[in-house]
Amino acid sequence: MVAHRVSGMDAAFLYGETPSWHMHVSAVVIVDPSRGVRPFTFEAFAEHIAARLHLVPQFGWELVEVPLGLDRPVMVDVPHIDINDHLHRIQLPAPGGDQQLGNLIGDLVGRKIDRSRPLWEMWFIEGLADGRVAILAKIHHAIVDGVTGSEVATLLMDLEPDPPLPSEELTPKRRPVPVVPQAQELLVRGIASAALTPVRATRFMVQTVRQGVRLVPLRRRQVPAPLPLQAPRASFNAELTPNRRFAFTSMPLDDVRRIKNAFGVKVNDVVLAVCSGALRAYLMSRDELPASPLIAQVPVSMRAEGDRGVGTKVAAMFTSLATDVDDPVDRLMAIAETTRSAKEMQQALAAEKIMGISETAPPALIDLAARMYTLAGLDRSLPPLMNTIISNVPGPSFPIWCAGSPVEALYPMGPLLYGTGLNITVFSYCQQVDVGFLVCRELVPDHWDLAAGVRHALDELLSRCPAPQDA
Repeated sequence: MVAHRVSGMDAAFLYGETPSWHMHVSAVVIVDPSRGVRPFTFEAFAEHIAARLHLVPQFGWELVEVPLGLDRPVMVDVPHIDINDHLHRIQLPAPGGDQQLGNLIGDLVGRKIDRSRPLWEMWFIEGLADGRVAILAKIHHAIVDGVTGSEVATLLMDLEPDPPLPSEELTPKRRPVPVVPQAQELLVRGIASAALTPVRATRFMVQTVRQGVRLVPLRRRQVPAPLPLQAPRASFNAELTPNRRFAFTSMPLDDVRRIKNAFGVKVNDVVLAVCSGALRAYLMSRDELPASPLIAQVPVSMRAEGDRGVGTKVAAMFTSLATDVDDPVDRLMAIAETTRSAKEMQQALAAEKIMGISETAPPALIDLAARMYTLAGLDRSLPPLMNTIISNVPGPSFPIWCAGSPVEALYPMGPLLYGTGLNITVFSYCQQVDVGFLVCRELVPDHWDLAAGVRHALDELLSRCPAPQDA
């Protein structure tokens, strides 16, 4: 293929990465081999993935950087993918419970992806209780976002235990010889792009002013949406370390829908309220609950219907979690009102969208800014950009299979950045909602308390729902 120039946002994910900010997204897939139609071994899984690699073109892309970071890098096809470079096998320590799995996942997620080869890796984790197997997938955010990540999972999985392979899958397509731009060509292109930086900066400033004008009437609302840097400081908002830990839980989708219908809100409002309840209980138990409400950044997909392109197309929506509200139903309704304001604000900003800061500045400046931010310890001195990130990704409503064995659960993880030591990612699958908590180990030492708080927060809201009518 012709070299693919990455978008400004994807370049920011690449060059904004630091030893403590890992810009990959991950997911843990729990598989139950006891109900499989054939043995679920590492060799079978490797064969399964190798046969489908050509269905995910970005899994065969290699990064080629522009000299001196003057312009965004390009991706080129590699002629051959050595599956052994990307698939790894590891044994979970005894007794193989959830805490052992969470610790191991945290250790693996805390390692940056090797940029000398295509930007993904998978870990085949054996030794779970009851003979289950966990698959950890790590994919750099520069080649995937929440929506396309869900589709990648669907491509690598099956809709039935033993599906027939289409004829073109029996022999994977031969990969083309890569067309790698010469360093001189990239340097000339980079110099030309850098020369236009003042022009792009001017356009960006004009855009910012226009967006500010559009925000004025929205800020006059009775319940305006919060802005970045308005969040109070919580115990998990501090300087990040490279160390990670992971906790997870699930809740019934029917319970979430029952709450949604009872109070006339959206599914996402219920998800935010449940996360808010868990966070509130966690902080109250430590006498650390701020007087003002926590603020969550909620990623919003900017993909048009049918858009299945590679890379990241998301915007940030900021919403209050109403953690200062004691009553769980009042908290839910406050969150619903704020999210409505936040959506209007996000749409108003999108209407004037010309370019982002990542399209304006050369990658070298993004890299320098990220390093200066961490070296100056601004996570400690500046107000938090937000308290946490909460992402809600819709998944398949039907069972999926992996190499002949059923997928029991799928727990996603987003990255940590900007002094935010907690990321909550929610993924709906079949009749359950899987919730993953990725944390900085030093900032959230009792991360399993957050996972336990989800069930309690859900039960609080269920107890206030009207009793179901008998048929």
